[in-house]
Amino acid sequence: MSVVAVRPVTHFRVLRSEWVKLRSLRSTALTLLAAVAVMVALGWLFGWGTERQWSELRPDERASFSPVDTTLAGYYLAQLAVGVLGVLLVTGEYATGMVKATFGAVPRRLPVLWAKAALYAGVTFGLMLVASLVAFLGGQQLLGSHGTSLSGSGALRAMVGVAGFLALIGVFSVALGFVVRSTAGGVATLFGLLLVAPTLGLLLPAAWRDHVLPYLPSNAGAAFFSVHPSADGLSAGTGLLVLVAWVVAALLTAAVLVSRRDA
Repeated sequence: MSVVAVRPVTHFRVLRSEWVKLRSLRSTALTLLAAVAVMVALGWLFGWGTERQWSELRPDERASFSPVDTTLAGYYLAQLAVGVLGVLLVTGEYATGMVKATFGAVPRRLPVLWAKAALYAGVTFGLMLVASLVAFLGGQQLLGSHGTSLSGSGALRAMVGVAGFLALIGVFSVALGFVVRSTAGGVATLFGLLLVAPTLGLLLPAAWRDHVLPYLPSNAGAAFFSVHPSADGLSAGTGLLVLVAWVVAALLTAAVLVSRRDA
C-alpha cells in the first residue's frame, strides 16, 4: 500500500497549482493569442491607414495626432479578450464543480483568489508588454515620416502603461468571476463597465458627464497611459489611482464573498 505524503498548503504551492490549471486550458492560449494578435494587427493597421490618409486629415486632427497612441489603440479590443479569459478562469471552475476540489485542497480559500489574480496579472503583463512593443515598432515603420521611435516622448511609458492597464483589467475580471460566479453574468458585467457605460455616459447632461465618465475603468486607464489624453479626462496619476481603486474594490468584495459563501 503506497503512502501519499501530505504537505502543508503554502502560497507557492497554491500558485504552482494555479499555473498548472492555467496552462492546461486550451482557451487560455487561444484567448491570449487573440489579445496579442489584436494588439499587433490593429497597431499596424492604424499606422498604415494613417500614413495613407495623412494628406486628408484636418488641421485639428494633425495637431492632436499621437503616433504612440495610434499604434497602441489595439488595447481597446485586447482588454475584452483579457477580461473574458479572467472571468472564465474562475467561473469555469464553478461550472464544472472543480472549485470544490480546489477549496478542499485549500480550505482557507483566500490564497486561491490571490494566486489566480497574481498569476494572471503576471502572465498578462508580460505578453501584453511584448505585444505593445511589436505593435509600436511595426506601426511606427508604417507611419513613415509621421512616426516616432522608442526614445520618443512618452513612448516607453505608454507601452508599459498599456501592459499594466491590461494586467489590472485581468485582475479585475478574476475578482469579478469570484463575485458573480457565472460566466454570462461576469462577461456581461465586464462588457457593461468597459464598453456600454462609457457609451451611455455620453447621453448624460454635460455637468454629469464630467463627474462620471473620467472615473470609469477604461477611461481612467486611458488617461494613465495615453500620450495625448482627453482634455476633459483625468491626469495620468489620478487615472492610475482610480483604476487601482476599482481593482482593489473588486478584490476586497471577492475576498469577503469567497470567505463566506459555500463553494
